[in-house]
Amino acid sequence: MHIELENVRKSFGPKHVLNGLSLKVEKGKSLVVIGGSGTGKSVMLKCILGILQPDSGSIKIAGENAVGLRGEARDKFLARFGMLFQGGALFDSISVWENVAFGLMQGRHTPRAKAREIAMEKLVLVGLSADVGKLYPAELSGGMQKRVGLARAIAADPEIIFFDEPTTGLDPIMADVINNLIVDCVKRLGATTISITHDMASARKIADDIAMIYKGEIIWQGPAKMIDRSGNPYVDQFILGRADGPIKMDVLKA
Repeated sequence: MHIELENVRKSFGPKHVLNGLSLKVEKGKSLVVIGGSGTGKSVMLKCILGILQPDSGSIKIAGENAVGLRGEARDKFLARFGMLFQGGALFDSISVWENVAFGLMQGRHTPRAKAREIAMEKLVLVGLSADVGKLYPAELSGGMQKRVGLARAIAADPEIIFFDEPTTGLDPIMADVINNLIVDCVKRLGATTISITHDMASARKIADDIAMIYKGEIIWQGPAKMIDRSGNPYVDQFILGRADGPIKMDVLKA
């Protein structure tokens, strides 16, 4: 198994966010984790990356313990990852190509000229012309910013990529363009990926397997083609977008 979480727990004071979460992802596979807001999806990713330390449980990458790494060991660990952030998270004060090359120059100390060359190559891979590299993020549309974010995520040819709500804020056509680019780039790299999303069209397009998280636990995991026949009432309610079902929303009534 490339990524393996076992009985991971994380609380913030009295609030229990991850409640014994267990998850496995095979090497080269794309797993999409679905679930409502506040169910623990982002906390799970932050625990894998070491941004947050789990209270208990184990997290292994290629069989190696990933919890509690410090210093050079942590830097080496993080170099294995790429990430497409939900809001793009581009730096407004530097050009597009510098955004794409940021990790190469700052984290890997790649010479500026070489980093620029790689950035331009990655921009072309995500369907942007080299001229876009000279622009600044504020000059780009939302869809173009997502492409730049994807180019940055794959700039160092990572072995693992995380996608955080990759199609949020995009119209259906641009969302499908981004989904196709993700599938193409992941196959090209042979990367293992975890994506978190509310968008079932995106989940169906990019996933080999889908898992659903509810109240900090994985309540179902299986092949993407089986999602409509999961036999799980929580999964059925979520993918059909029904208000009625076992998942109860807290709604304030006047």
